[in-house]
Amino acid sequence: MSFPEQTPEKLISSAAPFSPVVHLNVGGHLFSSTMSTLRRHPDSKLAEMFNGQIKPRTDAQGRFFIDRDGSHFGALLEFMRSETLPTENIEEVHREALFYNITALIKRLEETPQLFGELVGRQQFLSRVPHYQENIEVLIRIARAEAVAARRSTIMICVLPSKDDVGFYEDAISCLEADKESVVTFGPWTASPSARDLLDCVKMDIESQGYRVEIQPHVMERSFMSRSYDYFYRLTFTWW
Repeated sequence: MSFPEQTPEKLISSAAPFSPVVHLNVGGHLFSSTMSTLRRHPDSKLAEMFNGQIKPRTDAQGRFFIDRDGSHFGALLEFMRSETLPTENIEEVHREALFYNITALIKRLEETPQLFGELVGRQQFLSRVPHYQENIEVLIRIARAEAVAARRSTIMICVLPSKDDVGFYEDAISCLEADKESVVTFGPWTASPSARDLLDCVKMDIESQGYRVEIQPHVMERSFMSRSYDYFYRLTFTWW
């Protein structure tokens, strides 16, 4: 199906007194809307694109072209039309709303249970775990380095939830058979979640990058004078 060829200048200038139909090509996904809908949120990138101050790009059929994946653009368009929130792919739509700077949609999505728990609960907790994101990157880097001619890579994690636990660290590490340099340590942190909660976050964030991982307590001989058995876990990457 082809559309009558219209230059951006003619289409935008024709926006008054009525709102013309606008045909969009967002990364190969085709949409139709009105100028008033696309301008509904004045601070958004879409309003900026169609306010006449810049010249939007067009494809070979004359549709306005946005060089971005359009898989979730329909959800943005539906919100701009009727303020209807999506019921699925919430995180992906939120990411697109951030890109297009549709602040009303961003706020509404961040109030949904799916994002509220992530942003207000989990991310606030992780912000209190020193070097959390750097440690995730270190774990992945070590695992990939040890993956040569192997089906699995196993890395030792030490979890120290509180400052009191730090005092036991040297005693604990001395009881560990693994090389101290290969142990990645998390903590301490100032929040209520437990070591198990932290390990769930580690697993979730590594698996979100496409890896398959398992976390198990590291079994070692329990010393009467040491709590070292509380601290160590084995993180295993499975490659094939």
